[in-house]
Amino acid sequence: MREPEGELDELLQIRREKLHEFEQLGIRPYGGRYETTHSALQIITDFETLEGKEVKIAGRLVGKRGHGKASFGDIQDFSGRIQIHVRQDEVGAENYQVFKKVDIGDILGVGGTVFRTKMGEITVGASTFTLLAKSLRPLPEKWHGLKDVELRSRQRYLDLIVNPEVKSTFILRSKIIHAIRRFLDDRGFLEVETPMMQPIPGGAAARPFVTYHNALNLKLYLRIAPELYLKRLLVGGFEKVYEINRNFRNEGISTRHNPEFTMLELYQAYADYHDMMDLTEELISSVTHQVVGTHEITRGEEKLSLAAPWPRLSYLDLVKEKSGIDFSQLDVPAARRAASTLGVHVEDKSLWGEALNAVFEELVEPNLTAPTFVVDYPVDISPLAKRKTDDPRLTYRFELFIAGREIANAFSELNDPLDQGERFSTQLQKRQAGDEEAHMFDEDFVTALEYGMPPAGGLGIGIDRLVMLLANVPSIREVILFPLHRPRD
Repeated sequence: MREPEGELDELLQIRREKLHEFEQLGIRPYGGRYETTHSALQIITDFETLEGKEVKIAGRLVGKRGHGKASFGDIQDFSGRIQIHVRQDEVGAENYQVFKKVDIGDILGVGGTVFRTKMGEITVGASTFTLLAKSLRPLPEKWHGLKDVELRSRQRYLDLIVNPEVKSTFILRSKIIHAIRRFLDDRGFLEVETPMMQPIPGGAAARPFVTYHNALNLKLYLRIAPELYLKRLLVGGFEKVYEINRNFRNEGISTRHNPEFTMLELYQAYADYHDMMDLTEELISSVTHQVVGTHEITRGEEKLSLAAPWPRLSYLDLVKEKSGIDFSQLDVPAARRAASTLGVHVEDKSLWGEALNAVFEELVEPNLTAPTFVVDYPVDISPLAKRKTDDPRLTYRFELFIAGREIANAFSELNDPLDQGERFSTQLQKRQAGDEEAHMFDEDFVTALEYGMPPAGGLGIGIDRLVMLLANVPSIREVILFPLHRPRD
């Protein structure tokens, strides 16, 4: 919540005047190194050991209460808050007057003795204090209870100062990523890095961001997925690889989408999508229990269990169940008409699988609350997945849905270079017809496949959505420290 302009200008001026006062007193308003001995949490946790002992802490002053020749304050560091007590008799009259000029928001170093007040609060009785950074702007008094997610994420530094639960979300995110790495490393996967700037963006249906390399006189694209490079590593002889990667897709912004986001992608030679289902189930279940302490989570007001096993249901069967129509018996024109009959918009040139997927997204996806693997997607929307031998219109592909949101996507990877070339050609035709999200023809990738890629399973998990799920937050902006925003006027 922003202060009125006139009032804010006055507060800014007062703080700048204090800055000059400190300088005139020989106080460095932006100090240097300060060695601490303990965090706020350590002092509170180990009070019985530390009572009566000297400690040194540092952090932001977030509360201040004066009583004549003694004042209380609250210092907040990364671990939490602790009360300080500053007495004129202890620090000296001149220093005490300096402390009275210190503002909420200033960063201090405090040395003193640990004790418990008559009210029972663990406190550091200050014998020294050092101004480490003068805050020239007041903290927003009405930030607590602020519901505007966009404003909070625009000024994340303030959000983190005054809303401790926000900090806990990003600590949870870090723990999730760490647990994923440990899980995969323990199973013999090798973490690798692939290019973020690519001459041909591939691995997903998405509109890329365009950039330019001056020295090479070359147009490049920010990657939309690392998939095709990771598969090249399978060709080269790596058998288990993964990358926790930043991807960039030039699409709209919503509660589920940010143009820059984080994915886990992994590939395992000589595996298939059944192996990927087993791995996904074990990974998410294990990571959840490790970082949350239970398999039971809350999503909104609803309780969900992420304990394995999870059901594995047919894509076509789910569409038939919700729509009453068996799309497997329909040709392309009939599939388009069926979708329109159900009130689902489809393009006039939609392929069979595209019409089917429009129905799936409208009628099925929002209702997949408990963890559910949806298997055997249409080939028309799966240009990199292996065809099913018993129905070439479908692929060995699954997506995992939890709480109505896609969390993971996996294939039995297509390793037939001729089939892959044909699918790239189909995608290229769509692109030439105006579909900016259709795949470009990656000739080098087809060449790599011609040298032989082993049968493999591949998996992608949206890290941001997984964090949203485990942190029980509704918007992707609440799990990305600095999401993209439209510039202010």
